[in-house]
Amino acid sequence: MERFCNVSELPRDVWVAIAIKVATTLIEDLCRFRMTCCIARDVGDDDNVLRMVAIPPPHQLNWVWIRDPIGRRFFERCIEIGHPELLFREALRELYIRHNHAVGWQMLQNAARNGLDAAKYALSMELLLRRDDRDAKKEGLELFRALEAGNLLPACYSSCFAVLTISWPDEVQMPDKGEEHTMCDSTRCMTRGHMGLLYDYCRRAAEQGSIRGVGGANHIRCIHCRVDYEVERFVDIARV
Repeated sequence: MERFCNVSELPRDVWVAIAIKVATTLIEDLCRFRMTCCIARDVGDDDNVLRMVAIPPPHQLNWVWIRDPIGRRFFERCIEIGHPELLFREALRELYIRHNHAVGWQMLQNAARNGLDAAKYALSMELLLRRDDRDAKKEGLELFRALEAGNLLPACYSSCFAVLTISWPDEVQMPDKGEEHTMCDSTRCMTRGHMGLLYDYCRRAAEQGSIRGVGGANHIRCIHCRVDYEVERFVDIARV
């Protein structure tokens, strides 16, 4: 390609901008782009490009990419440089499949700091499950409020559901939620007495491997009850 045109004379930052535009469409497009010329191959490995590459949902990801050594190195490199989506998926696996809580917690925090909504959701659930830490619960509630205000909760839950249910259910060990976790103790709460029905709805959806229960709590007006329901649903995400 370099012999037929003078595109090689473009500044590197222009090449990087082009590569990012290509990478954010499809991962396959980035692969094709890298094969066009030497400069494209070079900028295709740039950290800024790999951090932005579009990764398909877990159930759509070609398993050849995972089995192939080159594909594995590619994803490992993306995780190392902080690709938010891959960091989030790996964080959930470390937390709930490999039981490396310290590693998974750090990765989840990094993914949330990078602005990934699903990571913020999972982080809020983890914080809300810390029964004896009032500061953690307060931070988790703030994260949850922000996601709810943006109507982002269904998409966030679906992202967690997709990552964790791609494995065998027995592999996923979600944290427990005790009765003492319940956040709302208001006697004037209008939704408090109906939470049991919503919990049953959530459990039935989990048992059927369905995400149809995602919108089950949309009408709950009390933010504390909504959070309590969301935590219940989260810990049941991979239980059968």
